Amino acid sequence: METHFSTTPFGRRPMTLGMISSQVTARAVPKDATVHKWHVFQDIKDARIALGATDRALAILDALLSFHPDTALYGDGELIVWPSNEQLIRRANGMPPTTLRRHLAVLVECGLIIRRDSPNGKRFARKGQGGEIEQAYGFDISPIVARAEEFKELAEAVRSEKKAFRLVKERLTICRRDIVKMIDAGIEEGVPANWGRVQQAYQAIVGQIPRTAPRQAFEAIAEELEGLWVEVREALESFVKTQKMDANESQNGRHIQNSKPDTKSESESGLGNKDEAGANVADTDNVRSLPKRELPLGIVLDACPNMLWLVKGGGGIRNWREFLAAAEVARPTMGISPSAWEEARTAMGEQQAAITIGAIYQRQDQINSAGGYLRSLTDRAKAGKFSVWPMVMALLRAKLDASKTGTGGETAAVELETAGKVVRTENRLEISDALRRSLDRPGRES
Repeated sequence: METHFSTTPFGRRPMTLGMISSQVTARAVPKDATVHKWHVFQDIKDARIALGATDRALAILDALLSFHPDTALYGDGELIVWPSNEQLIRRANGMPPTTLRRHLAVLVECGLIIRRDSPNGKRFARKGQGGEIEQAYGFDISPIVARAEEFKELAEAVRSEKKAFRLVKERLTICRRDIVKMIDAGIEEGVPANWGRVQQAYQAIVGQIPRTAPRQAFEAIAEELEGLWVEVREALESFVKTQKMDANESQNGRHIQNSKPDTKSESESGLGNKDEAGANVADTDNVRSLPKRELPLGIVLDACPNMLWLVKGGGGIRNWREFLAAAEVARPTMGISPSAWEEARTAMGEQQAAITIGAIYQRQDQINSAGGYLRSLTDRAKAGKFSVWPMVMALLRAKLDASKTGTGGETAAVELETAGKVVRTENRLEISDALRRSLDRPGRES
């Protein structure tokens, strides 16, 4: 008989209930079970905290699995490895022997491996005449097979919780940014509202955001913040609506499909029967009473995040020149002719026309003919009956409604992060210069 010894010293180790439980589980493994050892190891890594394993312990488990020659582990196979401490230390990227022994004990306590000690406490395998292993003493990795489904379920639960936590943090980030921008716009345009009280309410909510807390705590804060978002949005929308004079209510109620553009070179006539969410607010009969200040680029990008897809290299849109360049890319993809684009730029101005292109691009799946719709809006602009303000506000409202129902909030957040627009600010309070000036005015109501 040929015997192979490791250099592991003899030592008497105490038996614990955890070890007994692991041994019972290992004996119950079905003989026909088969698992991919590295897939199971990935599940164990993801569920590490739930299992009580340490990073160092998993590094040792990684090394132990590498000593088994097969990638697939079978319930009826030989699942004992017997490396020496020196071999384990080398494959685990080096660690003191005392640290190795401590984390091996962690793996045993977590039920990830089982010790199979020889009579003298050493690890070795005894081979027969044909070279086949008759008896092996070392570490039994059969729990990897026996508990594979358990590890998978734990890992999926951990991943789901991480995703939910990430989504609620994104909700907080987007909502905080939008509130600050809307407060800024409200103060600049002189919207009648108690902006001091709004800012105090905002600070009181964001002041509750902890550095570390359970996901449920962040969910509750996000609900409060979204309630304030709705309040500020309604104040701005109410201001826009009350400023409309001599508006034809029948025209205000029209949807995009009722537009009647002129027949042009591309198929820009007959917009079909599709509705375009929020587009009816673009039909503004008297724009002289709407805000005169240009829309901030940040608010436009929030309303039209799909424009960020058109930027080469994902570098984001940092100024109006880059936004105009993105509009030039979007125009031909929607079938808008150069003549329709040039006419819109002449009637609306280059920046307003680009914003209009961005809004149409954001909702192009709901518009039968983008070119026809642009010509219709151009005609209204010539008559002084079109503004991009209501259109952008409608897109922002649709964005928030989608995030509340979970039908687009995550996608929008990822798009903005890709462009470098989302900033995670933890507990820092964002106060615009305009708001700070407003709050500093003597005798202002707070």
